[in-house]
Amino acid sequence: MSKIVLIHGAWHNGQCWNAVSKLLEKEGYEVEALTLPGNGPEDSKDVTYKDYVDYVTKSLNDQKEKVIVVGHSSAGHIIQMAIPLAKDKVEKIIFNNAWILPHGKSQFDFVPDDIKYVMREMAAQRGDGAIPIDPKFVRGMLATQANDEQFDALMKILVTQPLVIMETPVDAKSFEKLDIPMVLLYCTNDMSVPPNAFLEMFKSLGDHPIVEVECDHEGLLTNPEAYTKGLLECIRL
Repeated sequence: MSKIVLIHGAWHNGQCWNAVSKLLEKEGYEVEALTLPGNGPEDSKDVTYKDYVDYVTKSLNDQKEKVIVVGHSSAGHIIQMAIPLAKDKVEKIIFNNAWILPHGKSQFDFVPDDIKYVMREMAAQRGDGAIPIDPKFVRGMLATQANDEQFDALMKILVTQPLVIMETPVDAKSFEKLDIPMVLLYCTNDMSVPPNAFLEMFKSLGDHPIVEVECDHEGLLTNPEAYTKGLLECIRL
């Protein structure tokens, strides 16, 4: 069985994959959940986008065998930058409601101005260039299907997010040239973006398989059983 490398998105860290990792390990898979620089509980927020890319690239190049890479949310565009630098170590890419960006664009290029303004103001007020966690945003857009226990557990995991993940344009040209199988694990109840936005981002990469699961944006935490079932289907395609 191929090893699975899990990469989180904004505000998250490797802990967000705990439930999914255990379910995958029960199926016999070896799993590694990365934590991006600046997203560990005690990490400095003084990081660059290059730090993200370098970390993921090194983590992949250090693998003994080819791995399956799973990227959630903002990890999508980090994968676009990192995998071309470690393409010989990647067997398959699974995007999960991921931000897949056109060349020269940043995630903030597709975020409404009022939301960008608030995030930048909040980061400026903190003084460390990181966006704090807004429970209303998490409840209203990300973890819309979470019960109270799940929501509380998620809020204990989330960390302030360095703004650079949102503001840095990507170089997508190298990724576009890759010949690596790709699959979308599509959480159909995601309210964090306009309807079908993540679906259309993935379709911009070409004609690749799509597996649907009835989860919100935080399905890996709010419904790990259904999420993992879909993920296993993606892996086995």
